[in-house]
Amino acid sequence: MKRYFLLLFVLFTFPSLAQKQTAKQSGVWLGYLNQTRLSDRWGIWLDLHARRTDFLDRWSTQIIRPGITYYANDHLRFTAGYAYVRSFPAAGLHTVRPENRLWQQVLWTSRQKRLQTQQWIRLEERFNRKIANDQLLDGSNFNFRFRYLLNLMVPLNRDFIEPNTLFFAFNDEIHINAGKQITYNLFDQNRFFVGLGYQFTKGLNLQVGYMNQFQQLPSGNHFNSNNVLRVFVFHNLDLRSKK
Repeated sequence: MKRYFLLLFVLFTFPSLAQKQTAKQSGVWLGYLNQTRLSDRWGIWLDLHARRTDFLDRWSTQIIRPGITYYANDHLRFTAGYAYVRSFPAAGLHTVRPENRLWQQVLWTSRQKRLQTQQWIRLEERFNRKIANDQLLDGSNFNFRFRYLLNLMVPLNRDFIEPNTLFFAFNDEIHINAGKQITYNLFDQNRFFVGLGYQFTKGLNLQVGYMNQFQQLPSGNHFNSNNVLRVFVFHNLDLRSKK
């Protein structure tokens, strides 16, 4: 019986492995990410993204993502919001696909000597407009997506990340799909980033580096490996009245 199952495994696994195809791409991702604290408990979130493909040749994605944040304490916060996404087509096509997305997130941070960490778990409800033959159709495809991010920052010229600090940045984020319309790509993508950052002020830093986005397409046996120059500005404001 064990030999029978082993034979089935070989017959079904190795042909599928042989059929997998990975396309190589390049891109530039620009982002502005803002968290503004309005009171001890409440704040707002806003991030903006502009992404180009074939390095800078043409548009890939544009995202506007606002949210409302509840601060449980200085290191734990909950955010819920909405995102509007425009996904641009492959070369030779013309129709831009809009997406309406709801999202909820729990984010927590820690700060030790020579290490600062940030993690989040995010749930998204995605409504992607239907499209066929380079034309938008009525209705939307729906699916859930779960995301987990681990972000590590190591100061290089100080013990802690504070104004005028150069730091090393590493993060990895995995995306998992769920829903009735997800058939072959339960795994959506993984984003691995490594780069350098500079903390200009207490609430403002710039991070520049290399990111690999490895994505499984809906067919299940086609993948994209996207090599990206990523440039992000992180801007945290605290508008609470000083006591």
